[in-house]
Amino acid sequence: MTFLIDFIFLCIYVLGVFAIPVWRKKVSHKDWKFYELTWLLGCFLLYILYIDVQQKTTYFLIPTISFSVFAFFYFREKRRLINGLLFNIFLASFMLYIAILGFETNNLLLTVTLGILAVGMVALLLVGIYALLIFLYWNAIVVLRKEGHSLANLLSLLLAIGLTIFLVINHFSARILPSWAMPLFSILPILLFYFFVVFYNFLTISVLYQFNRPKYNQDFIIVLGSGLIDGKKVSPLLANRIQRAIKFYKAQSRVTLKTPKIIMSGGRGDDEHLAESVAMKEYALAQGIPDEHILVEANSRNTLENMTYSKEIIEQSMPKETSNVIFTTNNFHLFRSGLFAKKAHLKADGIGAKTAFYFLPNAFLREFIAILVMYKRRHIIVCSFIAVCMILLALVELLVI
Repeated sequence: MTFLIDFIFLCIYVLGVFAIPVWRKKVSHKDWKFYELTWLLGCFLLYILYIDVQQKTTYFLIPTISFSVFAFFYFREKRRLINGLLFNIFLASFMLYIAILGFETNNLLLTVTLGILAVGMVALLLVGIYALLIFLYWNAIVVLRKEGHSLANLLSLLLAIGLTIFLVINHFSARILPSWAMPLFSILPILLFYFFVVFYNFLTISVLYQFNRPKYNQDFIIVLGSGLIDGKKVSPLLANRIQRAIKFYKAQSRVTLKTPKIIMSGGRGDDEHLAESVAMKEYALAQGIPDEHILVEANSRNTLENMTYSKEIIEQSMPKETSNVIFTTNNFHLFRSGLFAKKAHLKADGIGAKTAFYFLPNAFLREFIAILVMYKRRHIIVCSFIAVCMILLALVELLVI
């Protein structure tokens, strides 16, 4: 009987795998991978829920409660860093749930899943830091070759060098330092762990935020500006943002016949010959977007001003109506832009444009540093508390000796 149920679940899953690309092709969409992943997760969840029901247990309440808490906060306001932490708590509870169920049932699929997770965790503990170092050094070489030697492009290299120095010092510290000084040296590893957790939560919510699927009922699409090449030409990075807006613009116009306005947002930098928004408009016009469907915001100097001044244009265009708004930027910049939209009291979620993979590590590190600065008071308090605790512990050790 168990084999029959497993076979039925397998047949249903395989049927969906082949049906989804056909369905997405019929509706003129190519984003079938997202639906394939959703189908896989859905089938897996139904399968383990069936096993749980057969066992007559209530273990499913563990991940259900944690997911409900995450969903409540996320759908209430997507643009919050705490959502990353809540989702990671859900993932941990879900893995605990699978482990409990797997050990109690000896189910083959759950056993294989646990085995893969266990191998991954062991590999991460044994070689994770060294694999990260190799990747960071490799990425730094690629970025420096393709993008130049600016400080923003050196972040992955600086992180790799810092981690290397830390590993060397950590290796010799236990042999050199007296026991009372160990708590003092522990300040740095604890702070590194703290910032790793913060970064992981930030990365989690940044990835989740990529899955925004705005409805085709938008009134405005804000395109966030970026630096121009030679002070006058749209860069490939900025072109991707504009193309993402144009793609949504055309899709909505085709599906609903409601044509949104595109707001090109970006002022003129000190080294630029014209405002970014003007160059962006010229690019969009060359792509066939009608002039009357493009608005220009040419005063902003940063992302917060992008959102603030674009909001003013929207309110002038629709003074007495509630408007539906989205914004486009590169995927690494998406979540922080959402935070600025929230700060500007602009109700708008974003859709991200793809970025070359080699560019992402430096870009996400830059975004993370910017977010640390945004919430610097909170992090200063936490770091100070950790440092004070370790100093007090060192004093206690010294007095005992």
